Amino acid sequence: MITSHHLLPLLVQEPGGLLVEVTDGTAEFNAARYRISVFYDLAKVAVNRLAFSEGHELAPNGATAVAITPGWLRSEMMLDIFGVTEANWRDGAKKDPNFIASETPFFVGRAVAALAADPGVQKKAGGLYSAWGLANEYGFTDVDGSQPDIGRQIDFDAYFDRMAKTTVRWRIER
Repeated sequence: MITSHHLLPLLVQEPGGLLVEVTDGTAEFNAARYRISVFYDLAKVAVNRLAFSEGHELAPNGATAVAITPGWLRSEMMLDIFGVTEANWRDGAKKDPNFIASETPFFVGRAVAALAADPGVQKKAGGLYSAWGLANEYGFTDVDGSQPDIGRQIDFDAYFDRMAKTTVRWRIER
């Protein structure tokens, strides 16, 4: 909110500005389920709602706000967790088969670049988009030429049911 407070006046100085909030989870996914714990759920859904509201606030000024979710981000931390490098990252699928649909940070960056280059991006104002969905729409690939699609790969229901069993929750006493 503080960043937006300072950014938005700069963004509307010329028509065509684009604000991208980075989030986790698609609109259908976030609306349909509880996200592990109240803290996690609120943090993730709040970013989506922020982009939705900013989209409404910016539209009369010729600017656009959207939220974008990467898939399973193959960051340096995830490579370390899986005990692999970018050179042999596919070996991480031995620990979790869903890791095969992971993506580099470049993939979501290319999604943002595709949005920024789209002259009709204002039609997307306030929306929540996935990197893999935008790759299908705009035709970009990850650095290795693949188009990872975690939305087709992972069983989100099973994944979050498993996560919910190991997450810290509020302690509610009567």
